[in-house]
Amino acid sequence: MLKDLTSPKIMTGLPGPKTREILELDRRYISPSYGRPYPLVAEKGNGCMIEDPDGNVFLDFAAGIAVVSTGHCHPEIVGAIKDQAEKLIHISGTDFYYKSQVALAKELDRIAPGDSEKQCFFTNSGTESIEGAMKLARYYTGRQYLVSFFGSFHGRTMGSLSLTASKYVQRKGFSPLIPSTFQTPYGYCYRCDFGGCSGECHCLDFLEKHYFKQVVDPCEVAAVFAEPIQGEGGYIVPRAEFFPKLSSICKKYGILLVADEVQSGMGRTGRMFAIEHWGVVPDIICVAKGIASGMPIGAFIASSEIMSSWGPGSHANTFGGNPISCMAALKTIELLENGLVKNSEVQGEYMSAKLCELMDKHDIIGEVRGKGLMLGVELVKDRTSRKPIPAVRDKVVENCFKNGLLILGCGETTIRFSPPLVVTREQCDTAVSILDRVLSEIESG
Repeated sequence: MLKDLTSPKIMTGLPGPKTREILELDRRYISPSYGRPYPLVAEKGNGCMIEDPDGNVFLDFAAGIAVVSTGHCHPEIVGAIKDQAEKLIHISGTDFYYKSQVALAKELDRIAPGDSEKQCFFTNSGTESIEGAMKLARYYTGRQYLVSFFGSFHGRTMGSLSLTASKYVQRKGFSPLIPSTFQTPYGYCYRCDFGGCSGECHCLDFLEKHYFKQVVDPCEVAAVFAEPIQGEGGYIVPRAEFFPKLSSICKKYGILLVADEVQSGMGRTGRMFAIEHWGVVPDIICVAKGIASGMPIGAFIASSEIMSSWGPGSHANTFGGNPISCMAALKTIELLENGLVKNSEVQGEYMSAKLCELMDKHDIIGEVRGKGLMLGVELVKDRTSRKPIPAVRDKVVENCFKNGLLILGCGETTIRFSPPLVVTREQCDTAVSILDRVLSEIESG
């Protein structure tokens, strides 16, 4: 049944009886630190559709937090996983060698921005990729300070959490964090901290003219970590001048630029890597999420000059670059290049236009922004005041679920649309129609 459906089908009240049983077990046995916005229990997945244990079918515009880039259970991904599982499941790539790990590193060298020879270190997740990049940056430069941006999300382990500045609840209770890290304003032009930038990116002037003069000598800064499009911070897209100017500042002081492409990479924005939209080549790139269509793997990629600065024993792990995950990633890259990156660009432009059309109908929509299939809709009390309405945003997310659409919030008051890259125009229309209906219901009472 699931394979034949391309739009939601709600069979029972939500949550249904079988779902409620699982929710009760979850409350008993799972850490309450998880943050679930609504009671979805996933039983099956295919393409952009998810079915719960009660037979309710949902249109998934969250994609496992932008992870299942090729859709749920793509047959070629499933085939690659099954084939590798019959040959070799684990041997530990930091102690031994195997073909799939080398093959994936070669592909990442080919597709990553820049003409220099590159090398990879494989990890299990995005946060571990950031942790490794932090260590590599300090090792290579011999410097201690690390800079990130307000609104950024780089992970939840202690190192990456020290760079994260998305929500205070993510840091509360875990201090002291890693020392010698600090944040500076990002290019969030809709809510500019400097009263509007007019293309001058005053936020970066603040970094250079204040932090680098009053707080830290830039010659002690190892790296600046930046998401090309901020994810958890609100799907924030900076002005065209932002990353070229940031890259210029980094080069001026010998600081490494690290692009956190964990959420924005692997075709999500209509380019293989989001940083390509600005023609900037970072020194280190961190990836995870969409790289293997749901299998756990991440990587950080750097020029051979930077990566070869550390030797055997400097950094390692047990499960990173697992053979099965590597094969899933190789197949994912093949599928991305054979049409899904282009589909992300095409469907993203179409859906962005449809969401912008809703602004004529709903004053609650303050801004529509994004690239490809990484789209954010910031909700406000009205476009004149731009007052954030986080409680209303959360209600929109919940009511979309009740209407069969899976989306997530981000930032203080934004909803995000990040469907699998196999999404069709019909499914984009369905998602926009559900949002339109939900906004109308909320606005009317």
